[in-house]
Amino acid sequence: MKRVAILISGGGSNMLELVRDMVGDHPARPVLVASNDPAAGGLVKAAALGIPTAAVDHRPFGKGRQAFEAALLAEVEAARPDILCLAGFMRILTPGFIQRFEGRMLNIHPSLLPKYPGLHTHARALAAGDTEAGCTVHEVTADLDAGPILGQARVPVLPGDTEATLAARVLTAEHRLYPATLRRFAAGDRSPLFL
Repeated sequence: MKRVAILISGGGSNMLELVRDMVGDHPARPVLVASNDPAAGGLVKAAALGIPTAAVDHRPFGKGRQAFEAALLAEVEAARPDILCLAGFMRILTPGFIQRFEGRMLNIHPSLLPKYPGLHTHARALAAGDTEAGCTVHEVTADLDAGPILGQARVPVLPGDTEATLAARVLTAEHRLYPATLRRFAAGDRSPLFL
C-alpha cells in the first residue's frame, strides 16, 4: 500500500477527490495533508476525515524559501510518503526539495500542457481564442510545469465563456482526472491517461 502526502494552499477540492478515491482496492492511502497556510480550508476538511494535517506558514520565512521548505520537509518526511501530490499548492518549490521526491511527486495544472504553464491559464486560453482547454497531471521536475505528462482531460471552450465559467468546467475535469491518474500511478502505471 503506497503512502500519499498531499500539499494544498486553499479549500482542497482536488485533495478531497483524491482522498475519497483512496478506499477499497485503491493501491494507496492518504497519510498527511499539509499546507503553507494555517487557515487553508482544506486542512479542516482533511482533519474531519481523520487524516493527519500539518501547516507551515510560509509568511514568517519572508523570502527564505529554503528555510520554509526545510520546515515543510520535516512535516512531510515524518509521514514517510511514497508519493507526494500537489493539489492547489501555490508555492514554487526549489530544485532541492523536488529532487527529494524525484519520480514520485505529482501536480495538477489547469491547462493542456505544454500550453500555458504558470498562472492565468484560463485568461490566456480565452485570449488565444482556443476552442478547447483542460487540465494536466504531470510529474514535478525542477522546470515549472514541464515534467512528464501522466494524464490530460479536455473540455470545450464555449461561446461567451469567462475565466470563471471556464475555470469551473476545468475544475470538474480535474476532479475526474487527478484521482484516476493517481490510482494508476500508485499501481506502477506511468502511461498517460487521456479523458
